[in-house]
Amino acid sequence: MTTHSRILVFQHIAAEHPGIFREFLKEDGIEWYPIELDEGGVIPGLDDFDALWVMGGPMDVWEEKKHPWLVDEKATIREAVVERKLPYLGFCLGHQLLADALGGEVGISNTPEIGVLDVESTKEGVASPFLHNLPAKLKCLQWHSAEVKREPMNAKVLGSTDACTVQAMSIDTHALSVQYHMEITPTTVMEWGEIPEYKAALEKKLGKGALDKIKNEANTYINDMNRYSRILYENWKRTVFS
Repeated sequence: MTTHSRILVFQHIAAEHPGIFREFLKEDGIEWYPIELDEGGVIPGLDDFDALWVMGGPMDVWEEKKHPWLVDEKATIREAVVERKLPYLGFCLGHQLLADALGGEVGISNTPEIGVLDVESTKEGVASPFLHNLPAKLKCLQWHSAEVKREPMNAKVLGSTDACTVQAMSIDTHALSVQYHMEITPTTVMEWGEIPEYKAALEKKLGKGALDKIKNEANTYINDMNRYSRILYENWKRTVFS
């Protein structure tokens, strides 16, 4: 990746952006171009971009009638990852969209995960260059009620929890996606807590007043999570552009 690299970023709600990764991109002089799909943003052609990042959002991958742009988004993900072998990084919904677009299965979680939780690397995760120098068990923010039930045929599962077996996965050496969040900043939890769908999921899982608890947990571990974010970013960059 050069200082003239350009990353296309699909966003599904304004509060879910690359977070702390924006600092890393700025340091590297890498331009990133957000397309706010939920606000009618038009997906551009991929010729002018060196990578595709897909962020989280409150919608589900199967809600194509409610959010018709999901059809084009999935088609673009397939074009990027399968046809062009374009470097890819996905978080939460971006993880689920990658699985769905490539023939995996996404559905409602049997046990929603919300809060600061441990994710454990699989044997393939420990050996993966994407997770190099990361602890085999790491703290991260979870906030999801849907999950990848079955990974695409050509995917490697890199991380798991007891409640969700496909927490991280890779496609060859150019695509990585994670169900969890490592991009958080000090304002992330409170911003997400104002999103109606996220607030409802939080209160259903943990009861009213849980937002402060999640914020305090996140703030306790944010330095660790930001350090993990830096490692993940450097691993991704090195792996996909080596």
